Amino acid sequence: MSDKQAGRVVVIGLGRFGSSLALELISQGTEVMAIDQDPKLVQRHADDLTHAVVADSTDAEVMRQLGVDEFQRAVVCIGTNLETSILTTAVLVDFEVPTIWAKAISREHGRILQRIGAHHVVLPEHEMGERVAHLVTGRMLDFIEFEDDYAMVKTRTPQEAVGRTLGQSGLRKKYGVTVVGVKRAGEGFTYATADTVVHAGDVLIVAGRTGDVERLAELT
Repeated sequence: MSDKQAGRVVVIGLGRFGSSLALELISQGTEVMAIDQDPKLVQRHADDLTHAVVADSTDAEVMRQLGVDEFQRAVVCIGTNLETSILTTAVLVDFEVPTIWAKAISREHGRILQRIGAHHVVLPEHEMGERVAHLVTGRMLDFIEFEDDYAMVKTRTPQEAVGRTLGQSGLRKKYGVTVVGVKRAGEGFTYATADTVVHAGDVLIVAGRTGDVERLAELT
């Protein structure tokens, strides 16, 4: 697999959720291949996306010709057509795509998607495209945005802070964010103080302005 394909995301379905997700990924600097069966939707977003294609996502041979089998991350954003959603997800599972996200229109639909092999299921009424885009890139483990450009994220310890106290690392001063809590593997969350030492692999709960917490997460 080429590095270029390893860094890209294939988004299948360009309805409201899929286009929102694809455009947010683009804004984060992630290359996106978008696939939809509707030529009008593909045309509408063609200028904004890295690569937009009209194709039948349930056709494994067509998807292979597009190189979808070489992607590491895929998101199935197909709306009300359950059969197409399920068959498309099955194609990706057969390709052994390492990380498959799939949109579900109900919890029952979501359970089916999980059973056939989707790694993450999204219910769009709870998970907006912008939020999912942060999670798809793998830089954040969770992302919640509040009003007034404020967000709280769950992310890994950046390399520059490993083995140091939060006071020594100066994350707050350098990035304008506050580390609220720390979780080490096998332990519960603890509230963070300036004297808290963080290690590689620790999960940090970080709060601050959206742009600032995104900048910190980029380091992981």
